[in-house]
Amino acid sequence: MVSAKKTALMVMSAALLLPCMLAAPVHADDPKPGGKPPTKVPAKAAAPPAQMSTVGGARLGQPGTQVNLLPGAPALPTNLTGRSWIIADAETGEVLASHNAHWRLPPASTLKMLFADTVLPTLPKDKVHNVSYEDTEDVGPGSSTVGIKEGMDYTVHDLWLGVFLRSGNDAVHVLSAMNGGIDKTVKDMQAHAEELQALDTHVVTPDGYDAPGQVSSAYDLTLFARSGMQKKDFREYAGTATAKFPGLQKAGRPRETFEIQNTNRLMTGAAGLAPYKGIAGVKNGTTSMAGSTFTGVAQRGDKKLLVTVMNPSAGGGNAVYQETASLFDWGFAATGKVKPVGELVPPKSMDTGPHGSPAQSHENTQAAAGQESGGFGTALAVTGGALTVLAGGSIVVNRRWPRRPRGPRAGGRPQE
Repeated sequence: MVSAKKTALMVMSAALLLPCMLAAPVHADDPKPGGKPPTKVPAKAAAPPAQMSTVGGARLGQPGTQVNLLPGAPALPTNLTGRSWIIADAETGEVLASHNAHWRLPPASTLKMLFADTVLPTLPKDKVHNVSYEDTEDVGPGSSTVGIKEGMDYTVHDLWLGVFLRSGNDAVHVLSAMNGGIDKTVKDMQAHAEELQALDTHVVTPDGYDAPGQVSSAYDLTLFARSGMQKKDFREYAGTATAKFPGLQKAGRPRETFEIQNTNRLMTGAAGLAPYKGIAGVKNGTTSMAGSTFTGVAQRGDKKLLVTVMNPSAGGGNAVYQETASLFDWGFAATGKVKPVGELVPPKSMDTGPHGSPAQSHENTQAAAGQESGGFGTALAVTGGALTVLAGGSIVVNRRWPRRPRGPRAGGRPQE
C-alpha cells in the first residue's frame, strides 16, 4: 500500500507539472526478455512543444532532428523512432546530432543516474546498514527490485550494486533512508540537477518510478551520465556486468549470495542482442509512462560518445538498444564530418560559456562533490564482492571545461 506521505508528495507534484502526465503512475520495471513492450506515453504527449529550453544552444530547443552534415558525412540511421534522442562527444561536449533534445518526458530508471551522482559521494561504501520495514515501505507496486530483506545487514557497496545492476528501487529507498530520507534526497537531487544546468528535470521520486510531474529530457540525462562518469565509483559500478549479492543468513552457516546481472543489454548481450563493442555503461529504464529509455557511453579508438534515446515507437524491448547502437555506429563514422548543433554545458559553477543558463538553485552542499580532475578515468574492479567488469568498462575521457569562476553574463532561465 502506498503511504499517505507518498500520496501527498505525488499530489503536490501534480499541481506543479501536470502536462503530459495524466496517465496513472505504474511499474518502474525493466522488461523481461520476450515480454510485451510497455504502454507508450499518452497521446497528449505525441508532439514536442514548439518552444523548448535552449540550454546548450538554440538548435537544441527546436523540435525535430538537428544535424549539420559536412561533405562525406554518413546519413543518420533510418531506424530511429525515439521521441527524443541525442548523441554527443563525451570529451568535448559537442552535440553531433539530436532530435527533440529538450522534450520533457518521463525518465524511468535512467533518473537513477542523477540519484547516484548526487548521493554516491556522501556514503562510505563500507558502511553497514540494517534494513528496517520503514526503509522500503514506499517502494512502488511492480517496481524492479534486487531482493533486499528486512532485518538483514547490507553495505553501501552492496546497495549500489543493486541500484546499478538490477535497477533496484528497494536499494534506492534504503540508500535514501541513509541519506536522510526520501524528501531530503529528492531535494538534493533537484539541487544537483540545477547545478548541472539540467533544467528540464523535475524530481518527484529518487528511483524514477512513474509519478505525476516527474520529467527529464535526453539532454539532461546525458548531462547526468557525463557528470556521474567523472566519479570513480560511479563508472566502476556502471561498468560492472555481474556481481554476487547478499542473500539470507541462516544460523550456523555463512551468509548466502546470489548472482545479479546488469540489465544493460548492450553490455551483457541479453535478450538476443550482441554486446556493443566498447560499451562502458550507463543506465537503462522502462515504465508504462516513459516507455523504454537508455543512456550509454562507448569508445572506439580515441573517440568517446554519449547517446541517450527516450521512448522509441518501434515495438519490442530491444528497440531502445538497437537505436542507441545505430547512433553510436553513426557517431563514430561521422567523426570530423559534422558540424556540432550544440554542446553539453558544464556545471553552473564552472560555466563561462554562452549557452548555459543561470538557474535558481536550491540549497546544495554537495554541488560538485566527488568530481575528479582527470575526467571519466579508467574503470577498475570495485573493492568488495565478486564482480565482473567488462573490458569495455575501461574508458578514459578527459573532461574539457574551464575550472574558473563563472563570469557575469546576461540571460535567464530559458522558456520551456
